[in-house]
Amino acid sequence: MLAGKFIVFEGIDGAGKTTQMELLAGFFKRKGMPVLCTREPGGTRIGGRLRNLLLDPACHDINHRTEAILYAADRAQHVYEIIRPALDRGITVLCDRFVYSTLAYQGWGRGMDMALLLQLNELATGGLLPDAVVLLDIAVPEGMRRVMGQRSPDRLEGEKHVFFRRVREGYLDQAARRPDIFQVIRGDGTVEEVHRKIIEALGEL
Repeated sequence: MLAGKFIVFEGIDGAGKTTQMELLAGFFKRKGMPVLCTREPGGTRIGGRLRNLLLDPACHDINHRTEAILYAADRAQHVYEIIRPALDRGITVLCDRFVYSTLAYQGWGRGMDMALLLQLNELATGGLLPDAVVLLDIAVPEGMRRVMGQRSPDRLEGEKHVFFRRVREGYLDQAARRPDIFQVIRGDGTVEEVHRKIIEALGEL
């Protein structure tokens, strides 16, 4: 059986990752392709517990290094338990966030050492890389408006705009460095327009 494809969705909070991932999954299923949707943090039972801790506004005093290690722990379990087994069975995996979130949020956003984060995530993923990264790019005020209109913000969503501007810059920098896997899609169109752009961008894959 052919190995499945691994496609990651990235972007700041409010960019529409989850919605677009689900639409792409539906597109693939209509084509008869086996597909699995998952997310980070929280794609496993253990990861769900880590997600609750990481996003709890009451845990505002989590140290930056602790935060990065917890995300890496979630990712290690996720790759071992969910992602690699599915890919090996020929299932295409769509994942809401992966390593690039850590580099954008903890690297650019928190100012942590990038070499340390890369080393930590190499350990967590065992070197697994996606076939494509869909980066939904949206202006920070619009992303925050969407988040605030849906629910009370979690621990990360409650950060100030200047933090998310650094995160967005980090994402765009990563995309510029890895044009072989990144597809940057403007996320401020209608849901249908953005979906069509993603299909077009991933057509060759």
